[in-house]
Amino acid sequence: MMKKTFKERLSQLSEHYSQLIGRANEPRGPGNGIYLRYLHPILTAAHTPLFWRYDLDEQSNPFLMERFGINGVFNAGAIKWNNNYILMVRVEGWDRKSFFAIAESPNGIDNFRFWDAPIYMPDTGVPETNIYDIRLTHHEDGWIYGLFCTEKKDPDAPPADQSAAVAQCGIARTHDLVNWERLADLQTGSPQQRNVVLHPEFVAGKYAFYTRPQDGFISAGTGGGVGFGLSTSITNAVVDKETIIDPRLYHTINEAKNGLGPGPIKTRLGWLHLAHGVRNTAAGLRYTLYLFMTDLHDLTKVIYKPGGYFIAPKGEERIGDVSNVVFSNGWIADEDGRVFIYYASSDTRMHVATTTIEQLLDYVVNTPEDEGNSSGSVKTLQRIIDGNQPYLHTI
Repeated sequence: MMKKTFKERLSQLSEHYSQLIGRANEPRGPGNGIYLRYLHPILTAAHTPLFWRYDLDEQSNPFLMERFGINGVFNAGAIKWNNNYILMVRVEGWDRKSFFAIAESPNGIDNFRFWDAPIYMPDTGVPETNIYDIRLTHHEDGWIYGLFCTEKKDPDAPPADQSAAVAQCGIARTHDLVNWERLADLQTGSPQQRNVVLHPEFVAGKYAFYTRPQDGFISAGTGGGVGFGLSTSITNAVVDKETIIDPRLYHTINEAKNGLGPGPIKTRLGWLHLAHGVRNTAAGLRYTLYLFMTDLHDLTKVIYKPGGYFIAPKGEERIGDVSNVVFSNGWIADEDGRVFIYYASSDTRMHVATTTIEQLLDYVVNTPEDEGNSSGSVKTLQRIIDGNQPYLHTI
């Protein structure tokens, strides 16, 4: 009886897994004209291979229990590789420890399949408790770099506080996405660094970094904002001066903190940036995504920034391990102008939104900026209403 139960359960698990992996994804129309969301998440905990989660030996696991539970699959770096769409996702186990694993799709919107084994990321010789949220950059020096958060317990925290942590920027590089060379962590003048991104080109012969200086692990304190700095070296990267190019602002979507998502996309009008903004609410922190553009030659100069959020959690995206959150650290721009925006919802699952470079340029250049107060918002809306008067008969 036990043998039959084991085999039946394994067959059921395998069938369900195959259906999930092969499920087609469809856009959810009509959309907002800026991008299209899709019906299904592209990666969840259930997408991880069965042979990761289950001991398939009937003798040692007669009830076919999960032996290594996966809590969430989220916050993925992204890159085009061998003409396929690669996501280097943060996989978090039931034990709260995160690691990196790669999932691959032929079309970027469905049929994502995990590689057989997770990524082994070497350390710097100093043990780290957790690593997560990698940004992938194919740099003009020929390497693919991964910048990620490396987290350790705060050694100065009192014994009663077992949640205080110190976050810094880990750096690794690869030529094949399998074998990674760990470099020294980024050094800056900030006590904490998360959400650091490497610019894909040299700037004045130096490596350019987008940073997020913070005083504390959670609170930005006197820090915060999207910073920018240069380093002469990548193997021992040191940013002596951080220039804040996109500061936190009161009563906006990024008043609590903000940071860059993936590396910027170079366009004919400027560098296109996708970032996350955080505000505090009675229900806790709310994360949304927004766009801005910097000058092609002066990367510290923001030339366009639409008001408000670009993507906010919607429907089931608002529910998860850490609710009311969308976060992105990966996007892919194809040569034909199509853009795949990979975002996570509520620290639980991965989604995709598709758009084009031209749509994003139109949005960034022509969407009104935040006027900073309620009366300014009304004036902006009234201008749109007045301009639409000749066309009201069309709707």
